[in-house]
Formats: sequence, C-alpha cells, structure tokens
Amino acid sequence: MFASNDQMALGLLRAFHERGRAVPADVSVVGFDDIPDASCFVPPLTTVHQDFAEVGRRCVQGVLRQIREGGASRPGTDLVPTRLVVRESTAAPPRVRP
Repeated sequence: MFASNDQMALGLLRAFHERGRAVPADVSVVGFDDIPDASCFVPPLTTVHQDFAEVGRRCVQGVLRQIREGGASRPGTDLVPTRLVVRESTAAPPRVRP
C-alpha cells in the first residue's frame, strides 16, 4: 500500500495491526514525506523522502518573482528531487507455490 503521506501510512500500520495483518509479511506499506519519526514506527516506515526546505525555498522564490513581475504568474511545474528510504515496512512479495 502506498499512502500519500507518512501520517496516513501510520494509520495503515495501525489498521493492519488491529486486523491481525503483519507488515511486511502480509502487506508492505510505503509513505511519503519521511517525517522525523518515520524510523521510530513499528515497523520502521519505508517512505519517499522529499526535502521540504527546498520546497519552501522554491515557493518563496516563486512568490518573490511574482512580486517583482507585478503579480504575473508562470504556468509550469517545478519538481523537487525525491529518494526512496527503504526501512522495515516493505518486503518482497511472498512466493506463490503452484
């Protein structure tokens, strides 16, 4: 399961635990954010790390550019690099025997 943020992934970990499903033996869980506590979850959460300081810098730069240019905005996308941080909430799928 891929959650759009680590807080939602934490909810998945709890829900699977409450239903007797083992993570990662029965299901793998991946979050997005890499919040500081992600490594402290049980199991430690595999997540996609994004540099939020860089996201903030780029947002501020965009606002300052709009102010300098008189409020005009430019359409487009500014992608901030991410990286997968593999921890213990993911595993290879179990082998299915014929």
